[in-house]
Amino acid sequence: MSTKTGGTFDLTSFEPEVLDEGPGAALGRVRITKTFHGGLAGTSTVSMLSVADIEGSPAAYVAMERFTGELDGRNGSFVLQHSAPGSHGERLAIRVVHGTGSGDLAGITGDFEIIQSEDGSHSYVLEYTLG
Repeated sequence: MSTKTGGTFDLTSFEPEVLDEGPGAALGRVRITKTFHGGLAGTSTVSMLSVADIEGSPAAYVAMERFTGELDGRNGSFVLQHSAPGSHGERLAIRVVHGTGSGDLAGITGDFEIIQSEDGSHSYVLEYTLG
């Protein structure tokens, strides 16, 4: 049986680095840190690889994100895998990586959704199972 939880998060740092600017696209790496509020209470560190199209608009990214803190009162950590195949209507997929849960979160699986508001704020929904 899965459980849903949600809340908000703040980007506390965003450190981009251009790796390759070639014809048609720019490849980059970004290190991001976040602070979570709500069902998740804690911090995360994101390592992201991205590509921007010739106009500089985000085209696709992959990332790994380690969350550390509490999930609905349970202490531990887990890793999220992000996969965004494109910015032209393709679906962003974020899931808990099986086997990465620690502490009270050992055995966690689930799916994570990011909601970005027009004002730039971020919220999330995590649907998870503890096994």
